[in-house]
Amino acid sequence: MKDLHIDSVRKSYQGKLILSDIFLSCKKGEIVGLIGRNGSGKSTLLNIIFGTESAENKFVRVDNKILKSFADSSKIINYLPQDNFLPKEVKVHNIIKLFLSQKRKIQLINNDFIKPLLQKKFKVLSGGEKRILEVFLLLNSEANFVLLDEPFNGVSPIIRDYIMKIINDERQNKGFIITDHDYENVWKVSDRVLLLNNASIKEIIDEEELIKYGYLIKTTYNIGYRK
Repeated sequence: MKDLHIDSVRKSYQGKLILSDIFLSCKKGEIVGLIGRNGSGKSTLLNIIFGTESAENKFVRVDNKILKSFADSSKIINYLPQDNFLPKEVKVHNIIKLFLSQKRKIQLINNDFIKPLLQKKFKVLSGGEKRILEVFLLLNSEANFVLLDEPFNGVSPIIRDYIMKIINDERQNKGFIITDHDYENVWKVSDRVLLLNNASIKEIIDEEELIKYGYLIKTTYNIGYRK
């Protein structure tokens, strides 16, 4: 399966329009970045794509298969939420056994980063270790597309760069949609960047467009964000 197509997504909350006729797509081998201010609807959109949140209207298709619910999408799309989702009292080795096939399990158990964590319970891992384990599990799943909601949140620069590396290493096998509160992380790792603003999506070609659409302040951009 090579093409994820999302169209006509519409969502309101307490009378406020959050998503208005949203369209986006992602191909296998592509990393699509999704940025927007807090509360703009990024997480809501990912949950709608994944099938765990309802919408007034949506159309989600992978190749010729239309995905109408979580049951339809669960083996095709995987989702990393902002909050940790793995069982706290279970050891890493057993978590890997629960989540992955035999072939994928062996590969991950032999990973140099994961090896020292195998006998530890998930709850004692650092924030960065938890995030890397979660990302590894999703990237080693059979899903064709992975939605990553702020995978770099709360991790050190070294861990952030390592997560970027493992995403790039796996891109030949999957397509990715990634959000982050720091647009530079998304800009660095993505092939295309989309801005969710005023309930609609705009493709960003140049970073200065982020000033035009009010995502960045000109002074802040000139001083702190220009590369």
